[in-house]
Amino acid sequence: MRGPFRIILWRLALAFGLIALAAAVVFLGRSGYRDSAGHPVGRLTSFSYAAVTLTTIGYGDVVPVSGTARLVNTLVITPLRLGFLLILVGTTISALTERTRAEWREQSWRRKVRGHTVVVGYGTKGRAAVVTLRARGTRPREIVVVDVSAAAVDEANRHGLVGIVGDGTRTDVLERAELGRAGHVLIATTRDDTAVLAALTARRMNGAAVITSAETAGHLLGVASLSPAVGTVLEELLSTGLGLEIAERPPAPAEVGHAPGQIAEPVLAVVRDGSPLRYNDPRIGAIRPDDRLVTAREPRRGPSPD
Repeated sequence: MRGPFRIILWRLALAFGLIALAAAVVFLGRSGYRDSAGHPVGRLTSFSYAAVTLTTIGYGDVVPVSGTARLVNTLVITPLRLGFLLILVGTTISALTERTRAEWREQSWRRKVRGHTVVVGYGTKGRAAVVTLRARGTRPREIVVVDVSAAAVDEANRHGLVGIVGDGTRTDVLERAELGRAGHVLIATTRDDTAVLAALTARRMNGAAVITSAETAGHLLGVASLSPAVGTVLEELLSTGLGLEIAERPPAPAEVGHAPGQIAEPVLAVVRDGSPLRYNDPRIGAIRPDDRLVTAREPRRGPSPD
């Protein structure tokens, strides 16, 4: 998909091409034109006449005097003038239409968005997080990417995500991402100080959101360096399509009333009243219908990341 800047450049090139074509037509029939200053009609004069004629300025310093020149102006130059004006008008209408459409889409999104995920930073870590979210069933319009790089945001938009260019540590930028109504915030910036500031700002704006920062990734790296086998297992659990995967789900009717150890899938934790309890926590007792189970299960197919 071409960007608006490339479209404008293409239309400008087409407009100059029409001027060049008109100038060539005038130059070939230059004997039928008269210069008010008495100079012969050369290449530069032909180009100047074509430019002022197609743009409807019309200084009147060069005029067609022969019947052939007037016929050419009627049958060739006039259609070129209309085409030139249509290009200019079309560019203006296209720009206004695209801006209106973008504003309408943003307003519509803001009215509907609730419990979405905000990803601050769309580098290697941010992209990996988005791939995992998409593979686990999160819809693209439920993911908002915030990054200082316009190129990164453009890439996110091409994948159907909501992209916002700006500094993820600034309140006004995070307000545009509707962070106050977000359910999850992923801090995936490249710098530690930026990650800390972004996390503090996010917590101040939305204390109820689940905020995950790059500190978690640092813990995993430490575990992997001490025990490569454990690191491999953790990578498989956290990566989609590799071995087992961690998932949160409601208990099946047949699982209600049983202890976590009696469930077929390994239960890592039980989420009760919004708080996760480890599988061996004595407070769990039997699984309730309104509990949620964090289990290690076989990977399931999800939507394509794109």
